Amino acid sequence: MASAEGDADHNVELWKIRRLIKSLEMAKGNGTSMISLIIPPKDQIARIQKMLGDEFGTASNIKSRVNRLSVLGAITSVQARLKLYTRVPDNGLVVYCGTIVTEDGKEKKVNIDFEPFKAVNTSLYLCDNKFHTEALNALLADDNKFGFIVMDGNGSLFGTLQGNAREVLHKFSVELPKKHGRGGQSALRFARLRMEKRHNYNDKVAVVGLVLAGSADFKNELAHSDMFDQRLQAKIIKTVDISYGGENGFNQAIDLAADALADVKFIKEKKLISSFFDEISQDTNKAIYGVKETLTALEMGAIETLICWENLDLIRYSFRTTGGEKVVNLKPDEKDRSNFVDPETGTDYEIELNTPLLEWLANNYKRKERNLCGDLVAWEEFCVIRWIFRNWMSSRTE
Repeated sequence: MASAEGDADHNVELWKIRRLIKSLEMAKGNGTSMISLIIPPKDQIARIQKMLGDEFGTASNIKSRVNRLSVLGAITSVQARLKLYTRVPDNGLVVYCGTIVTEDGKEKKVNIDFEPFKAVNTSLYLCDNKFHTEALNALLADDNKFGFIVMDGNGSLFGTLQGNAREVLHKFSVELPKKHGRGGQSALRFARLRMEKRHNYNDKVAVVGLVLAGSADFKNELAHSDMFDQRLQAKIIKTVDISYGGENGFNQAIDLAADALADVKFIKEKKLISSFFDEISQDTNKAIYGVKETLTALEMGAIETLICWENLDLIRYSFRTTGGEKVVNLKPDEKDRSNFVDPETGTDYEIELNTPLLEWLANNYKRKERNLCGDLVAWEEFCVIRWIFRNWMSSRTE
């Protein structure tokens, strides 16, 4: 239970960071009035305030009046944000302030400050026409990264699996001589050339590895070869036999090594999605899908595990009506005004809540009140899944 709740919190934090990064990367400004400030743990607020004071003096000399005022305003906003903190939080501090230009050409001030969910070791101060999010992207990386070497007689592939990201780093093809049946003195020469080719091939592959996969004896020869770095040999967690090479073999290797990679997010997600489809195909009545049906089950307290597509673009509206509260979930470009009008009086509803559905779920998944979870089953797990349907389907059909 505790582990599930910990995973739930972590998944929600990851989703919030991804959403923030997306909005920050879309923001653009005029001039250099957008400030990105990242303060690592154990740094001093006083030192940063002094640095900002120096920057304020420098910015006062900017020739363009409009840009000068924008930069000075952004620096002042950052200084005001820092006054809210007596010290740098344990995981560091991230601040974004500035004036952005909206899609309709209007200017809008942005002021964001927060402590990241894990320590950030980057120190950054930049004034630009955009926000810099590289350090935030680093927070999304899974701490565990696994290397794969996939070998067969036609070539090799080097890949990594980190969190739910599967990446092919390099692949190449080779032509190895087949066993030769000619007799005489040529037999030894051909055998020597063949072994030399295999030796050079293994030598080229022996650069990284944690999971070795392949057909025939290539993977075993590599694992026990003196050409294979001893530091990598110590990190081999599994050797698996696969039916083919290349990317198809890579997918198969991930499946076959699943028991050794049980804590990798990619494996967890595949198992979760697979179990969901199994429940549907077996018609166990333990799985439900569709926004309306799922939210109904949620209000009944009948949800144990909730899988959400992180790009779900529904807005949750809560209206105050004469009969009480009315809640609807609509697309942002909803054109049907009847959802916003009281049919009895013809007047517009008073909107009490207007927020993305995923944001509402992320902020309320821990609530224990009856109106959310009921009094029978509280939530045990909440998963915001980065949709891996393409990767999952490709590996499932192979």
